[in-house]
Amino acid sequence: MDQGIYLTMKSVISNSMTSPQKAKGSGFEREIAKYLSEKYSESFIRAPGSGAYVGGKNQIRKEVLHEGQIRSFKGDVVPGQSFKRMNIECKFYADFPFHLLLTGDCKVIDAWIDQLMDVADEYDVNLLFMKFNRKGRYVAVQSKLTWVSDNFVYYTSKKHGDWTIFEFDSFFELNTELLKTYSISTDTTSKPNNILTINT
Repeated sequence: MDQGIYLTMKSVISNSMTSPQKAKGSGFEREIAKYLSEKYSESFIRAPGSGAYVGGKNQIRKEVLHEGQIRSFKGDVVPGQSFKRMNIECKFYADFPFHLLLTGDCKVIDAWIDQLMDVADEYDVNLLFMKFNRKGRYVAVQSKLTWVSDNFVYYTSKKHGDWTIFEFDSFFELNTELLKTYSISTDTTSKPNNILTINT
C-alpha cells in the first residue's frame, strides 16, 4: 500500500475512534442529562461541544450568540428551557483523592471547578457532578447558596471560594425544588441569617 494512503487511513481511523476515558465521560454526561430530564420533566441533553467554546479567551463569542446558543456551548449538559441559570460540568474517573479535600489543597477538584467557572455567568447555579468507580456519584455546589443536607464536606477553592460536596442521591432528595428555584430565577441570594431570598 502507498505510504501516503496508509497514513491518511490511519489518521481517519484514529480520529474516529473514541478513547475509553472520553467514552466514559460522555456516557456520564448522558446519564446526568437523562436523570435531570426525568427529575424535572424537561429536556436536558448532552452538550454538542465544549464549554471552552464560550469560556476563557472565547468569552467574546457571547456577544454574537443568542441565549439558546450560549447555553448549548456552556458546560457538559444543556439544561431544560426553564433552567436559564444552570451551568453543569460532569467528571467520571476511576478514583479521587478524597483525603485532599480536608487539606484544602486538592488540585484535581480545583481544575474541575476552574473549568466549570470559566464559562459561568454572574447568577448561574454552578454544578459539578462527579462519579468514581465503586465510590458512587457526588455533586459540588457553591456554598454561597443555602442548601439542605444531613451530610456534606466543605471545600475552599483559593480562586472560587467555598463549595459544598454532597452525595448525589441525598442532594436531590433534599434539594430538588430548591435547585429548580435557584436555576430559573434571575437573581438568587442567600442572606447571612440563612433566610433565602429569590428576586425575580
